[in-house]
Amino acid sequence: MSTSQLLRNLMKAAHEVLEGTVADVNTQTAQWCPPGKAHPVGALYVHILMGEDSLLNGAVRGGAPLFATTFAGKVGVSETPPAPDQDGWDEWARRVQVDMAVARAYAAAVYAETDAYLASQSDADLGKTIKHPFANFGFPDTTPADFIASVLSQHVAHHTGEISAMKGVQGLKGYPF
Repeated sequence: MSTSQLLRNLMKAAHEVLEGTVADVNTQTAQWCPPGKAHPVGALYVHILMGEDSLLNGAVRGGAPLFATTFAGKVGVSETPPAPDQDGWDEWARRVQVDMAVARAYAAAVYAETDAYLASQSDADLGKTIKHPFANFGFPDTTPADFIASVLSQHVAHHTGEISAMKGVQGLKGYPF
């Protein structure tokens, strides 16, 4: 199996679990603010999507994310989150209103973009050294393959777990299996 196919399978599986987990999320579930420092389901979902979009299309590919181009203003949020280097994400997560139907349409586009990128890459392309998207935090250079496998897919998986837990404390089924 090629590196491209392996990464496509990995991301597809992560996306399927995420989408299965949020399939029954309505506005009330998406906006519910848990006690403590945990974040609402809707904010976590949009964070996953915008993270994948910006990290893959921006940092890895060197282009612009969909939320800044074809999906500008069509992500499903009442306000955009603060930039990663700014404070205020916790406050944003608690006040943002998420339209799950609009966010799901954005999700489909992000997933399609990820898959199309991976399908177009050779093993050699995915093995080229690039500046790590988190180099400003001291991470060494990486390859697209390593970054996608070790950071991007895990970002989806970890936050899907948070969403599952936030649904569970609301008395709902978390993971779809």
